[in-house]
Amino acid sequence: MAHYKAEQDDWLIVYLKYLLFVFNFFFWVGGAAVMAVGVWTLVEKSGYLSVLASSTFAASAYILIFAGALVMVTGFLGFGAIIREDRSCLSTYFCLLLVIFLVELVAGVLAHMYYQRLSDELKQHLSRTLAENYRQPGASDLTTSVDRLQQDFKCCGSNSSADWQHSAYILSREAEGRRVPDSCCKTVVARCGQRAHPSNIYKVEGGCITKLEQFLADHLLLMGAVGIGVACLQAFCLTY
Repeated sequence: MAHYKAEQDDWLIVYLKYLLFVFNFFFWVGGAAVMAVGVWTLVEKSGYLSVLASSTFAASAYILIFAGALVMVTGFLGFGAIIREDRSCLSTYFCLLLVIFLVELVAGVLAHMYYQRLSDELKQHLSRTLAENYRQPGASDLTTSVDRLQQDFKCCGSNSSADWQHSAYILSREAEGRRVPDSCCKTVVARCGQRAHPSNIYKVEGGCITKLEQFLADHLLLMGAVGIGVACLQAFCLTY
């Protein structure tokens, strides 16, 4: 009877060991997914970050990258602890998973909160940026961001190409008679912005606010969903 009970206990330990191994594998995959979304977001958005007034967007992405990397490192610790059946390592592993859960949750909540006020920030900040800062001393990164924004989204100005009429750059001698920056042109050549005709610039296509807002909103929703979703999945597995 005692021999049978010992075999039963051994079977249970092996079952729990493999179950924990499977859970850890899914944690590791989840961490890789979280980090991939964070890196992808920064790579895709790095050219537009200068036109945003807040750093919350970038902070959410960096937190996701940190959390994902921590999950992957913790996953390797978990695999080692399971194989060696080291209780102290397993305790450290579960503590780290709790920290990771909180970090991912914070990143997801930040992304969701920023999504709620994205439209207001863009409307208030982008028009002022184009009017006051474009091509001004010390604003080279912002100027590059605006130029890339207009070319990538095939747009001109904040709400329309008419926004550039109030730009300090367009009103200056440096503009050399341009009515819009050259990046508004469908085919960019030197001083093409002097001719503000719909056949030459993105005039009828509209301004950049709506297109940028939709683009950022899609990524913020994805960041929030991944961060909160993976955190909840991990919490469910740990509870189970």
